[in-house]
Amino acid sequence: MFLPSISRLFADSKSVNKPIFSLKLVHLLSTSSSSAGEFLSHLLNNKNVSGMERTLSSVRSKLDARCVDEILEKCAVDDPQMCLRFFIWAGLQSSYRHSSYMYSRAYKLLGVDSKPQIIRDAIEAYRLQKYVTSAKMFKVVLNLCREGKDATLGLWVLRKMKESNCRPDTIMYNVVIRLLCEKGDMDEAMGLMREMDLIDVHPDMITYVVMIKGLSEVGRLEEACGLTKAMRGHGCIPNTVTYSALLDGICRFGSLERALELLREMEKVGGQCKPNVVSYTTVVQNFVEKCQAIEALSILDQMRDFGCKPNRVLISTLIHGLCKEGHVEEAHKVIDRVAKSGISYDSCYSSLVLSLFRIGKVEQAEMFFRRMLTGGLKPDSFTSSTIIRWLCQQNRILDGYCLIEQSASVSSIDSDIYSILMAGLCEANHLVEAAKLAHLMVDKRIQFKGPCVKNVIECLRRCGKEDLASSIGKPSEKGFFSNSFAH
Repeated sequence: MFLPSISRLFADSKSVNKPIFSLKLVHLLSTSSSSAGEFLSHLLNNKNVSGMERTLSSVRSKLDARCVDEILEKCAVDDPQMCLRFFIWAGLQSSYRHSSYMYSRAYKLLGVDSKPQIIRDAIEAYRLQKYVTSAKMFKVVLNLCREGKDATLGLWVLRKMKESNCRPDTIMYNVVIRLLCEKGDMDEAMGLMREMDLIDVHPDMITYVVMIKGLSEVGRLEEACGLTKAMRGHGCIPNTVTYSALLDGICRFGSLERALELLREMEKVGGQCKPNVVSYTTVVQNFVEKCQAIEALSILDQMRDFGCKPNRVLISTLIHGLCKEGHVEEAHKVIDRVAKSGISYDSCYSSLVLSLFRIGKVEQAEMFFRRMLTGGLKPDSFTSSTIIRWLCQQNRILDGYCLIEQSASVSSIDSDIYSILMAGLCEANHLVEAAKLAHLMVDKRIQFKGPCVKNVIECLRRCGKEDLASSIGKPSEKGFFSNSFAH
């Protein structure tokens, strides 16, 4: 561990511009790695010196993420200003670059969310000390604002750049514009975009996509469409991402007919603008939300004609909408159609069962679930768990056990359901089934959970399964059963 001479530290503290070192600070140095200790020693000796950043480069120790993180942890609470200025300086070094994780760490440890003034104070300190700031320094600060999604602070930093004669570039404007759009302050964002043109800093593809998305999310569709046309004048060609942002806004605030028109326009333009499965899914979801699932069926034909295959999310959404509106037969037809395009019957029928269950048609859901098992289909984990859990809640323990025994996907059913079934079988004195389920749990390495371990032990002993009863009665080396819940 690096530890500077204690006598030298206290001797240095006699200088007018040097702080008086406390035992706590000496402890900080003594518990630091050699690299972090070198930087800490330098910072503590020069933190009150005007422009301490000028001398940091004299430290020969390696600057890396571990070193920066260690200094943040040790000093962020006691001396956040010094720590922040070190963090900004570190972000400017050619041999090191802050990662997204490090920005997140700095934002959290410095407490910028509750004390945004710390950034204002740091920039003011640069001005008072007549330290020459650079655009790169402000970029580090803006990245901290982005981490905290603080649009107000980000805009303030951008204004301070101009006062410091630092010219922001497109990337910096994009950071603040994105923060403003996420906040929903589109007037301020539009103002910044106009400002970019005035100072000959041109919007790029990111600027336009963020603005179109932001305008679409607040329902300003005409302005969003206008930007989609205007971006070509700056050499930015609209692509699928651009149109998808606009499409989402039209679905939410416009008409579904207009959304379909935009889809057809995207198909017609093709190239970078051609719709993908996400584009089609967005429209289907909005049709379903507006209880027009039948009308959404035409999108399947549109996708097929355009050579785009639906995915499970789109089909699950459509099936749920059709079931909710009472079109179960149409949902069946959808399954038959899409199964030919690569989506498995297992997946489609699992979605059908869940949709029926969610809209309260539980008996019908159970019927289709049983048909799946009889027909050799494999319901997914969530569907199986949902149906069998419901049977247990209805005290239909034996029915639940029979479905587990019949299901080919027993290993994926939630483990707590096995415990519920085991307890229910024992309580109803279904000894043979309880013994079979216990063997199945051992085979599947499923741990028993529940407050009724003693009852289960007694039940297994009554049916002559002393070995399984012993496994439950004491913790097993394999950990299949445990009596830790007995109390």
